[in-house]
Amino acid sequence: MDHIDVFNGDADGLCALVQLRRAEPKDSNLITGIKRDINLLKRVKSGINTNITVLDISLEKNKLDVARLLNDGASIDYVDHHKTGEIIQHPNLKLSIDLDANTCTSLIVDQRLNGKYRAWAITAAYGDNLFEKATDLGKKSGYKESELDVMKELGTLLNYNGYGGDIRDLFFDPAVLFEKLRHFDTPFQFLEQELATYQVLKEGYKQDISLAKQTAYIHKTASIAVIELPNEVWARRVSGVFSNQLANDYTNRAHAVMTKKENGAYLVSVRAPLERKYGADELVSQFPTGGGRKAAAGINDLPEDMLASFIDAMEQQFKPK
Repeated sequence: MDHIDVFNGDADGLCALVQLRRAEPKDSNLITGIKRDINLLKRVKSGINTNITVLDISLEKNKLDVARLLNDGASIDYVDHHKTGEIIQHPNLKLSIDLDANTCTSLIVDQRLNGKYRAWAITAAYGDNLFEKATDLGKKSGYKESELDVMKELGTLLNYNGYGGDIRDLFFDPAVLFEKLRHFDTPFQFLEQELATYQVLKEGYKQDISLAKQTAYIHKTASIAVIELPNEVWARRVSGVFSNQLANDYTNRAHAVMTKKENGAYLVSVRAPLERKYGADELVSQFPTGGGRKAAAGINDLPEDMLASFIDAMEQQFKPK
């Protein structure tokens, strides 16, 4: 029987699969892509004689293909923390879904594996901007501050690598990056053996975040801030992690980073205020191609003539209570 691993190309998807394949090694076909490429199950042509593991992509966005593959006879193990829509009931569908704003797919996998590869789960939580959760879990697990700092940086860099307009914008195809990560029980072992990979990501991040910090706000109030980045490769790469940094720097404010696209539309990254981590998914769902979770969400293609409407909707969504 064939096995296919389908996973989001960000830190959470990568680290979730690393944990699973350390615990249960398998020769599998890998299907992944940039962070915003979440309709990944469309790329699975048939479910006949197939086991499929799905990590960190919205069930709501993939439900038609889940139904198609189940009807073909596939068995699907689905682990996620994004909006589900209507839950599909099927004997061959195993769901491990938690919509809590303070969890991520890697933390769900960590629970399943009883913490066997917890350092990877903590790394992913940092990458998903769950800093408080990651630090608390790390300290309870006995990690030192210096080790937590290493996991925080690596999680940020793995997440950074997932953002782009297409795979060519990334420093590493997530499938290639997974093959580099999968051999190690901990992030520390990975850094010892794959220092060159780490250095590529670290230097890229340093340069891109420096450029992002020089951009100006196009709208700012006490409750929200909106920044526009240009149609440049560096901007597409840094949009998500820059949004996370803004959220951590200004915890009582919601943020939207708008990155110009070739077609004149915007790629949008939204972060709810860290002090009340909800509403990002509700905001973006008002616009075509929007999706995500309570604390962090995005829009893949916001038409330029909808920018004012988006800012108005953002003001309404995050106005002080």
